[in-house]
Amino acid sequence: MKATIAAAAVAALAGGVSAGSVHHRHAHAHDAFRALEKKDYNNGTCGCTTIYSTYYGEATLSFPPVPTSTSTPAPVLTTSTAIVVPTPVPQTCSTTGVYTFPATTVTLTESTTVCVPSTTSVPSGTHTLGGVTTVVTTATTVTCPYATVSTSEGVTTSVIETTTYVCPSAGTYTIAPTTVTVSQPTTVTIPAVTSYTPGTYTQPEVVTTVTETSTVVYCPFDIPTPSASTTPVQVPTSAPAPVISVSVSVPVSVAVPTPSSYPASSPSSSKPKPTGSLGGEAGKPWGISYTPYQTSSEGGCKSASEVSSDIAAIAAAGIKTVRVYSTDCDTLTNVGGAAAEHGISLILGIFIDAPGCDAHNPSVAEQISAIKSWARWDLVELISVGNEAVFHGYCQPSELAALITKCKGEFSGYTGKYTTAETVNIWQQSDFSAALCPVVDVTGANAHAFFNTETDASQAGQFVKGQLDIVDAICQGIPGIILETGWPSKGSPMGLAVPGESQQAEAIAGIVKECGDKAVLFSLTSDQWKDGSTACHCEQYFGVAKQLGISLSVSL
Repeated sequence: MKATIAAAAVAALAGGVSAGSVHHRHAHAHDAFRALEKKDYNNGTCGCTTIYSTYYGEATLSFPPVPTSTSTPAPVLTTSTAIVVPTPVPQTCSTTGVYTFPATTVTLTESTTVCVPSTTSVPSGTHTLGGVTTVVTTATTVTCPYATVSTSEGVTTSVIETTTYVCPSAGTYTIAPTTVTVSQPTTVTIPAVTSYTPGTYTQPEVVTTVTETSTVVYCPFDIPTPSASTTPVQVPTSAPAPVISVSVSVPVSVAVPTPSSYPASSPSSSKPKPTGSLGGEAGKPWGISYTPYQTSSEGGCKSASEVSSDIAAIAAAGIKTVRVYSTDCDTLTNVGGAAAEHGISLILGIFIDAPGCDAHNPSVAEQISAIKSWARWDLVELISVGNEAVFHGYCQPSELAALITKCKGEFSGYTGKYTTAETVNIWQQSDFSAALCPVVDVTGANAHAFFNTETDASQAGQFVKGQLDIVDAICQGIPGIILETGWPSKGSPMGLAVPGESQQAEAIAGIVKECGDKAVLFSLTSDQWKDGSTACHCEQYFGVAKQLGISLSVSL
C-alpha cells in the first residue's frame, strides 16, 4: 500500500512555468541507515515517527506511474477518521479519483499524554529501541511514565506504565527501552509516549488526485492556537532535590512555543553573514554526497582506510567538495581526516530523523557535541542543519530556524555559511521562507529530475537548472545551491523518466553542463542496504562514480 502526503507540485523546467518542485522524496535510504548506525552500532537512543490509528512505515511523498486514462476522475468527498489527538490523519483511498478530505479541528483543554505506535527500520540482530531519555546532574532516583505493550488473551495493547529508576551517577540514561530481535532487515513497531500541549489544532481541507488503488493519504495538522498554556509539555518526573530533565521523543509535527534561549529569527547581535560564494568551475562537477557505509545489503561502517581510499578517488577525479549528512560511523574523524589529506572541502550535516527539532533531542545534541569537539573549521565550507526535516514533518519552520540559530551560537569558531536542505516546493511555502531566509546564507535545495514524471534523461540538466533558478530568487540577496541531485542506473520508469546506465550518463552529463558548478551529485556509490521496494525500485542504484570517472575498488 502506497503512502503519500498531499502536496501541491508543478513541474518546472528551465524556461518553463514556475511553481513547486515535482520530485519524490526518495526515502534517502541514508535516512534509515543513519538511524540504524546511530542507534545500533553507536548505542544511541531511538527516535520515533508519529502515527495514530494504523500506520506502517514512514510517510513519504510517492509519485505513482502516470495513469493511462486522460479522463478526469470524478470527485470523491470523503468522511474523516475519528480523531482524539492531533496526529497526521491516515485516509485510505480504495479507488482512483479526486479526493476531498474536509477540515478537522481538535481542541485539547489540558495537557494530554497518550501511547502511540512508532516504526523504525533495523538490520538483522538484537536492537534496543525507544524508552525515555533522562539527563541527571548527580546520583538520584527518577520516576517517569514509559510506553510498553501488554498481552491478554492473545490481544496485544500499547499501554503507559510508570517505573522508578536509580541513576547511580550524573549522566544520560535510557529508561525502559524495548528490545527486539529480527533475523533479517525489517521495519519494527514499538510503542512511544507522546505529549500534546493544550490548544486548538486544525487540519485544513485537503484535495488530492489519487492514481493508484489502496493509497493512504496523511493529512497533517497546522500549528496549534494555544488555549490554556504556552509551556511545552514534558513527561512528569518525580525526584529528590537534584535537578533532573527528562526528554521524550515527541513524534508529532505540531509546533510548540520556540524556546526563548535561541529565537527563530536572526538576532541583531548575531554574526555578520559570511562573504564569498559556494561552487566550482562552470561545466564541471563541484560536489558529491558521501556516506561512510558499506555498500552491501548488510550495511555497516566503512573502515578509516576504506574511507580514505574513497576520498582519494573523489579528489583524483577533480571534485572539490564532499557532502556528508551526519556524524555517525566516525564521519568527522575518518572523512575529515581524508579530506584534509586530499584537499577536499566538506559540507557538514546535522541530521534530524525524528520529531524533536531542537538541541534537546538526544540525536541532535550528540551531533552538535561531536562537531564542536572536532572543530576542523578550515575544512568546512557549509553546514546544513537538517535534510528535508520539514518535508518529513520532523520540524516546523520556526523550530528549524531556531535550531540553525542555536548551532551558530554553539559553533563559535566557525565563520562560514549555514543552510538547510529541503525540496523546492517547501522553500516556496511562505511560512517556510519567512522563517528560514533570515537565518541562512544560501538556500539549499534537493532537486531530482527523475521523480518528475514529465522529464526524461535528456531534460534532466534543464530541470535541475530551473529548480536552482527558483530557489535562487526566494530569499532576497541570498543565492541558491543544489545540495542533492542525481539519476538512477536501474529501476522502474516513472512516467517519462526511465532509469538505466545510458540514461544516467545522459542525465548526469546534462546536470553537470547546466549547473554542475552549483550542485552536489547524489551519490558516490549504489547501496544495496537501501529500500528496493519503493515505486521506482531504484533507491539502490543512484551511484554516479562511474559516470564521473571516479575509480573505486568496490562494486558500484
